Amino acid sequence: MLIRALFWLSALAAVAASIALIMVTTVIWPDLPPTSVVQDIRLKEPLRVYSVDGRLMGEFGDERRITVQIEDTPRNLINAVLAAEDDRFFSHHGVDPLGVVRALITNLKSGQTRQGASTITMQVARNYFLTREKTYSRKIKEALLAVKLEHELSKNEILELYVNKIFLGHRSFGFQAAAAFYYNKPLAKLTLAQLAMLAGLPKAPSSINPVSNPVRALERRNYVLRRMQGLSLIDDAAFEKASTAPLT
Repeated sequence: MLIRALFWLSALAAVAASIALIMVTTVIWPDLPPTSVVQDIRLKEPLRVYSVDGRLMGEFGDERRITVQIEDTPRNLINAVLAAEDDRFFSHHGVDPLGVVRALITNLKSGQTRQGASTITMQVARNYFLTREKTYSRKIKEALLAVKLEHELSKNEILELYVNKIFLGHRSFGFQAAAAFYYNKPLAKLTLAQLAMLAGLPKAPSSINPVSNPVRALERRNYVLRRMQGLSLIDDAAFEKASTAPLT
């Protein structure tokens, strides 16, 4: 009796998987936008007015953005972003099954949705192509677009799209613009503590940034630093110095 029940459950699961695969390949996949267009996207930057001697006098536009090449992005920022958002970025292919399982276990234990399973590539797919509506169809499209992006772009190209597009609070899009707004410095001149602060912002940019909520911002910064230490991206001395640095 048990064997028969298991057989029918397996058969039903196979049928459901087949139906889902047919829907993906015939309905959702053809409707996906071509991911190759991101290579030709010109990110919107504000109009900047300078004085004769080169001083910035004002900016006009809905978004603060200063684009940066990935090779000019500090390594500590990349490591902080990976630690905070997607430490298996260089080993998965757009969707991270281990990350999904880890998030599911964490959320079941807490009884809340504390941890998401979106990879950096999935976030790029969402920010460039999709809305933020919380539906299953959008999540499926996000995952499929992430797979397409990984197939068509290099990891460094995906990271460059991420560091220039992600929203980081106070109309700042991208890490170079956020560095200018929060610290009045370029990324290259920020300390490890400041870079970790910025890397922690994508989780909740409007509510845990150092201007709107300094206490939560510090907690998030130190979480990112602990993750970096745990992943051996920084040593104990660097962690101690950065985690005790004051909010600037």
